Amino acid sequence: MTLAEHLVGTWTLVSSVDIDSDGTRTDTWGANPLGTSMFDANGRFAQILIRSDLPKVANREQTTPEQAKAVVVGSIAMYGTYTVDEATKIVNVHFIGSTFASFNGTDGKRNIAMTSPDEFKFSNSARAGGGRGESVWRRAT
Repeated sequence: MTLAEHLVGTWTLVSSVDIDSDGTRTDTWGANPLGTSMFDANGRFAQILIRSDLPKVANREQTTPEQAKAVVVGSIAMYGTYTVDEATKIVNVHFIGSTFASFNGTDGKRNIAMTSPDEFKFSNSARAGGGRGESVWRRAT
């Protein structure tokens, strides 16, 4: 089975960490992050990452500035298309839409390592300011 074939499906976020160029590790999405990634066989993907400690607001249109900032900083959603370079084990993504609008219309590369048939690790070394992001995903059951 190819890497692209292994990737097809729905995945649940296990962990996510940002590693600065000096080696400092930050749990950007908190201690118990929530997230899902979906890859279809036709080259489309969708991904959502959410902190588990987001403020619970009664009305999305009536948040405090602090609540709104916590939600914006603590969540991201994106979708688009992808291809897999089997030789280099890189997933090339094209962001069609994202809650982080600077991603819209851009491309990205994610190193991928299948750690088991039901788990993979993504690594993104193109972070602003250097360093890399690493996330582990487990196949949803």
